Amino acid sequence: MQVPLIRSILPNGLTVLLKEIHTAPIISHWIWYKVGSRDESSGHTGISHWVEHMLFKGTTTFPAKVLDKAISRDGGYWNAMTYLDWTTFFETMPADKIDLVLRMEADRMQNGLFEPEEVASERTVIISERQGGENEPLFRLSEALQAEAFQVHSYHHQVIGDMKDLQVIQREDLYSHYSTYYVPNNAVLAIAGDFESNVMMERIRELYESISTGPEPKRQNQMEPPQGSERRVTVEGPGETTFIQMSHHIPAASNPDILPLTVLDSLLTGPSNLNVFGGGITNKTSRLYRALVESELAISVQGGIHATIDPFLQNVTIILHPQRTVDEVLAVVDTEIRRIQDAPPPVDELSRAVKQARALFAYGSESISNQAFWMGYSEMFADYNWFLTCLDKLAAVTPKDVQRVAQKYLGIQNRIVGVYLPTGNGLDG
Repeated sequence: MQVPLIRSILPNGLTVLLKEIHTAPIISHWIWYKVGSRDESSGHTGISHWVEHMLFKGTTTFPAKVLDKAISRDGGYWNAMTYLDWTTFFETMPADKIDLVLRMEADRMQNGLFEPEEVASERTVIISERQGGENEPLFRLSEALQAEAFQVHSYHHQVIGDMKDLQVIQREDLYSHYSTYYVPNNAVLAIAGDFESNVMMERIRELYESISTGPEPKRQNQMEPPQGSERRVTVEGPGETTFIQMSHHIPAASNPDILPLTVLDSLLTGPSNLNVFGGGITNKTSRLYRALVESELAISVQGGIHATIDPFLQNVTIILHPQRTVDEVLAVVDTEIRRIQDAPPPVDELSRAVKQARALFAYGSESISNQAFWMGYSEMFADYNWFLTCLDKLAAVTPKDVQRVAQKYLGIQNRIVGVYLPTGNGLDG
């Protein structure tokens, strides 16, 4: 039986989602801010991720080291993530210790310190993180491909930001970004676990209602125009391994086609569930695995799609067999895509792909933490009803649906092909 969700919007605009789950004495607390690399412009790329880091430096009431020790001592876990469209902070705690988290997150929504010495320290950390990525062939290839795919839209930039921006962003830039986007009317608070909803809501009102509503944040609104023809990008670097990434433009997660595309992705490259959690289901039954890996054209093939506010990409990543060429592999991929475009997949094959996609979705939705995740995550690109109806809509996908979206989105004119060519010196990342 589906546990009912309580939804409330405070006078200052904060959306609150509560779900009582009394299977274990724990509570998972997620606060989501509608800000990510989508909201950045050249000169300030990476700023959302940097602000996320700064919020772990504490406030006057909750100094960083004190807070970290307190959460660990109470048996809790906390972390954060920044992505294209959002930033989220999450904690899972014993139920009787949750008030610490409630007070802390309400405090750091408005009282982040952004001390100059901490800004300088984090600059070093984030630049080091960026440099680490630059040593990874797939990071370098993905960055080049994404930049080629989005020449107008702000999805052009990686979440980590461009090195030139990380070197010049100042404390005032960070604090302005924080003040603009970390406001209650730009946030969703999602809590699931062992609590009484009326008691929890009363406490949330006590802590959050005094926080002032901010102006509606400005958004990047330049949409990417249709591509029109295939684009290719080549990256050279150290290593011995050749990588291919192939991406096709696909619609936003709120578009009804996203679920047939999820099934198509499962059919081609293996189960995909739009979740940052998940995994654990083999992709050895997928068409591209059989066509590329079993025939020793490739070492591995993986794919995936993401739930985003604006249209993004369906990605396929291939590690080439040392004795094979890029053109050989691309020819086989083209053949497999045309097979689906020319004829709907057999019912039994589609049924297996749907079953795998639904299973992976379910696996990533079981725990209290994952349920709290989905409560807030779905609000970033649609609403919670999207999550509630997802499994039924996946089950309703037909062979004709899969053929239609393959024809509509997987055309050569709609794709970007990226190739990483190793120079032979150095090791692969």
